[in-house]
Amino acid sequence: MINHLKHVLRNLEEIISGVFISITVVVVIINVILRYFLNTGLYWAEEVATISFVWSVFMGASATYKHRMNIGIDVLVNKGSEKVKRIVKLIVDILLFVITTYIFYLSIVFTKTASIKPTAVLGISSGYVNSALLVGFGLMTLHAVRFLAEDIKSFANPINKEEN
Repeated sequence: MINHLKHVLRNLEEIISGVFISITVVVVIINVILRYFLNTGLYWAEEVATISFVWSVFMGASATYKHRMNIGIDVLVNKGSEKVKRIVKLIVDILLFVITTYIFYLSIVFTKTASIKPTAVLGISSGYVNSALLVGFGLMTLHAVRFLAEDIKSFANPINKEEN
């Protein structure tokens, strides 16, 4: 049971993203079938699909960042020594920490501002939709902190002479 819980927590972003993309797909398919065969549709389908898609995107972005699967161009860095690679990695991780922290702050401001505006169809607070940014960039900021800690630890480990 504890291992299962650890697995869920370790893959939380992926699970949340998968649930929301599944909701998006199911709602759109149901709405298409209803429109095609019954000439009617769910008036709320587009809004629910959009909200689910937004959540899926930002949770997926956090999951991608967590696994360091973000796109990078490292052709020149790979030609350098291990010491150069470590330094570049540290600089990049510091920059990403600053960027994700700043965007996290902006998402707090944006979500707070949007929370008073209701959505067009369902009339729920837009804060629920925009909180996907808050959660996504909050998690990315936590991952950035973890990456920085790993980078700092790596400087404590000496580099083999052969790697230079």
